Amino acid sequence: MCGFAGFIDTSLQNNSDHLHQTAQKMSNTLRHRGPDDSGVWVDPAVGVALSHRRLSILDLSPQGHQPMLSACGRYVMVFNGEIYNHIEIRGELESLGSAFTWRGHSDTEVMLAAISYWGLHHALTRFTGMFALAIWDIKERTLHLARDRAGEKPLYYGWIGKVLLFGSELKALRRHPAWKGEIDPDTLALFIQHCYVPTPYSIYKNIYKIKQGTVASFNHKNISPSSPPHQKSYWPANELAISGENEPFQGNESEAIEHLDDLLRQSVKRQMVADVPLGAFLSGGIDSSTIVAIMQQQSHRPVKTFTIGFSEEAYSEARHAKEVARHLGTDHTELYVTPQEAMEVIHRLPQVYDEPFSDSSQIPTYLISQLARSKVTVSLSGDGGDELFGGYNRYFQGRIVWNYLKMVPDNLKRVLESTVTSLSPLTWDALAKWLAPVLPDKAKQPNFGNKFHKLAKVLNSKNPEDMYLKLVSTWQVPASVVNNSKQSRTFVLDSRPWPNLKDFTQQMMFWDTMTYLPDDILVKIDRASMAMSLETRVPFLDHKIIEFAWKLPLQMKIKDGQGKWLLRQVLHKYVPQDLVERPKMGFGVPIDSWLRGPLRDWAENLLSENKLRSEGFFNPAPIRKKWLEHLSGKRNWHHQTWTILMFQAWLETQNKN
Repeated sequence: MCGFAGFIDTSLQNNSDHLHQTAQKMSNTLRHRGPDDSGVWVDPAVGVALSHRRLSILDLSPQGHQPMLSACGRYVMVFNGEIYNHIEIRGELESLGSAFTWRGHSDTEVMLAAISYWGLHHALTRFTGMFALAIWDIKERTLHLARDRAGEKPLYYGWIGKVLLFGSELKALRRHPAWKGEIDPDTLALFIQHCYVPTPYSIYKNIYKIKQGTVASFNHKNISPSSPPHQKSYWPANELAISGENEPFQGNESEAIEHLDDLLRQSVKRQMVADVPLGAFLSGGIDSSTIVAIMQQQSHRPVKTFTIGFSEEAYSEARHAKEVARHLGTDHTELYVTPQEAMEVIHRLPQVYDEPFSDSSQIPTYLISQLARSKVTVSLSGDGGDELFGGYNRYFQGRIVWNYLKMVPDNLKRVLESTVTSLSPLTWDALAKWLAPVLPDKAKQPNFGNKFHKLAKVLNSKNPEDMYLKLVSTWQVPASVVNNSKQSRTFVLDSRPWPNLKDFTQQMMFWDTMTYLPDDILVKIDRASMAMSLETRVPFLDHKIIEFAWKLPLQMKIKDGQGKWLLRQVLHKYVPQDLVERPKMGFGVPIDSWLRGPLRDWAENLLSENKLRSEGFFNPAPIRKKWLEHLSGKRNWHHQTWTILMFQAWLETQNKN
């Protein structure tokens, strides 16, 4: 795991020393991503500079130093990530009869050899791993930027005047002397709608993210702000999803269990290769327990596992994780965090996440990364299981809700919505408690009132896509909150790139895999772990597992109202069912009560009407209304409030820099 930054200055007015110093300053901001080594490569004749920070995981010797020049002398590359099948690729290259003189055994060197032999696009299709890379083709004078298939590793690029900037994090781009970052109100509206900044946008105008599974190429002949890069997908996710539906897995349930088990064992085995200490996050849930169980089954010594616990039982899975760890025989470390310790993390979040990000599980993710880094340099994670195998409630409730909604006249929908929202969630909670003796078991749910209000907001959905967008949106009408903004086109809002999947539930899972997973879940874990110089690996996101999941019929994912059926069957081969079968818990913290208590003064300062008005980004009225309702306890608006707070806190750090 590493970080890199670079630029092409088309003015050609700076000498080699100036290019080198600027690139070094940019990469120094990424020291947390790579504390072990640094390097710079420049070519003043074309104004190109590449800089790198290294976290040594494979080949700890200087032979893994970057930027790295290919043996043929044509390519120079900086790379962030791991290629898990680099040993197999190295063997394949050697078997082809070409004379390869290896300097070391790093995956970077193998990548360059593969690119030199097969060409970039073909080589990328052979790589199994997580990566972002920048490669300069000296012969063609072309810069290529590429990201892995799932979007595990970040990569930004954009124009400031005559300078093309690129890098692993925005903080590196901001260190270039040409930087003039202007916040984009359209992107800000998207952020408060989704709690993250969706690809391909960044919070700044003219700065973008490379799409996952894509190569963006800039040729020196037409490098200018008016010439967008040539972008090409080397992993056509839409086509693969459609192919999976049209040519589904033909085996029975037993064969599907064995096949998934085999794929997971291969993925985990590859991702356990490291020249440094390795462990895993363990929550005790289905996903992380599956990864740890397969790790331990393939390890000759106890796997190091890590869990964060909280005194608030509703937010803590530490007890369950400990039971799973004891059964598997792992070397388990748990840390119970006080509310004060958790809240101290909040003030670090704007620097860690670098652009606005408001998934509140960022707090425990940061804390567990900090805990793991005290003993290991690499940690495996169970992320991705929900999106691929049907773990979120909307997957098994969305279809049912829509099937009812499409039969209800629009006038009646409006009446129902008005009726539900006329009573507060607290009132509905009281009514549900009073009616509990006569209600069916499925209606006896915690937070009944909030869930009922959430249902109300989708009653006027025009179609399934509209309903999905409402379910995944925090602020329903962001343009009414963000001044001078309009609705930007995102993957969910733009129907052009959608695969035409017949099943709405499978469609939702595909959307989440292409949006929520890379832009929320993977951003959360990448930035939190990298702040600790900890490499995290995600075995579920091996592209063969993703493609297999898209081939699975829905009944192998969701059965009897329960998600992740197939994954559960794999886990039950290693862990008794009663240790892991319990209601799903989010990896969260009690932000709602903290905002009414110890965080109230901090929040009030950031949300003051004068501050909001003077900064000019927000319309204060709807924000203040929700904030006051939250403080009163009438409504729980912590998601909406936290999103505004995370932007405000981030904005303060920008103003100080």
